[in-house]
Amino acid sequence: MASSTQHHFEVSWNGRGLVLKATAVSGLLLLSGCSLLSHKHEKPVIPKAADAETLYNYGIDALHSGRYELAGGEFELLQQNYPYSGFTGNAELMEGYAYYLQGEYALSVQQLERYLQLHPTSPDAAYAFYLRALCYYEQIADVQRDQQGTVEALDALEEVITRFPQTAYARDAQLKIDLCRDHLAGKEMLVGRWYQQQRNYEAAMTRYQRVVQDFQTTNHVAEALERLVEVYLALGLKDQARQTASVLGYNYPDSQWYRYAYTNLRDNKLLSSEFKQPTKTSSKPRGFFSRAWHSVF
Repeated sequence: MASSTQHHFEVSWNGRGLVLKATAVSGLLLLSGCSLLSHKHEKPVIPKAADAETLYNYGIDALHSGRYELAGGEFELLQQNYPYSGFTGNAELMEGYAYYLQGEYALSVQQLERYLQLHPTSPDAAYAFYLRALCYYEQIADVQRDQQGTVEALDALEEVITRFPQTAYARDAQLKIDLCRDHLAGKEMLVGRWYQQQRNYEAAMTRYQRVVQDFQTTNHVAEALERLVEVYLALGLKDQARQTASVLGYNYPDSQWYRYAYTNLRDNKLLSSEFKQPTKTSSKPRGFFSRAWHSVF
């Protein structure tokens, strides 16, 4: 049921990150994501005769004071006692937010998806999608572990950008997408290095090529190119090794990875005049990468 009393969200930057502001009937409240005591096992002590507005304001006050479990209970109580109230939709959304602040991400996603099903055209839908994406993002595992969670976070963040491209939510989502992609590329490199150590060069080559082709904007591309040079040399593919080293030298001429590749070519007597001796300083890639790489294959 659409809420007659709106509870809108705004996002601004405070110099360190995103700040969420919520405007409710009780006034402007700052709902920050800082970690405070959640008073676990604390149950709402609300008179059964409390009306929907009172329950809602109690929930907002509990969020403001960091009593997230209590806040969630109050929002849930409102929904149970007043399912057709104008405050119910807002309470559904804020319950999802309370779960997020507690680190109960699965419950938060479940609640937010329920809210979006019931209120697909709500003015707060953008925030609901963004918060849902954050729930996945907060669960990203270390590169040593399975990265299905990173893929889910990436998909959810991209949905925010697709649906709400001109919002602050989309701008923040893009930053997190870049981190997700870098994380996935790091996983590919980890697996590729393991295959290379096992001398399973074909499998290693597949992993490194994926980084180069699918994650071109990440920080792992230079290493992936250098590892490919090593793999090609191990397989006796001298032309491919020289071509890949050429791409590496053009795009990352002052990186440590080009120095390694240059040394490998020199040791294998594969250097020619096109290969400039690397320097010891670092620089940014030239932005030519995509064309240079695809010209090799």
